[in-house]
Amino acid sequence: MTAGNTKPSDNDSSVTTVRMTAWVRGRVQGVGFRWFTRAAALRIGGVEGFVVNLGDGRVQVVAEGARPECEQLLQWLRSGDTPGHVEGVTEIWDRPRGGYTGFAIR
Repeated sequence: MTAGNTKPSDNDSSVTTVRMTAWVRGRVQGVGFRWFTRAAALRIGGVEGFVVNLGDGRVQVVAEGARPECEQLLQWLRSGDTPGHVEGVTEIWDRPRGGYTGFAIR
């Protein structure tokens, strides 16, 4: 950060809170996937956001928190230790938007 600038740059390592959005493909609807994802987020702790079924059969996970906790949730999504069958996970990282309280199933 430069003097007088209160907005951190994209490469500023002091920015610890991130937003991770993941799309999970496979047999992930109708198998308890959202419930187990919420349970994993709560077990990891420090992660807020939601999980929702999409109309095309995927599940979307939005998590905000410290990057290590969001990475741990992403690792769990890819681990194969989930209900159903995960064929793949695609994610994007961004700045947090806030507005979440806890981790919800939508």
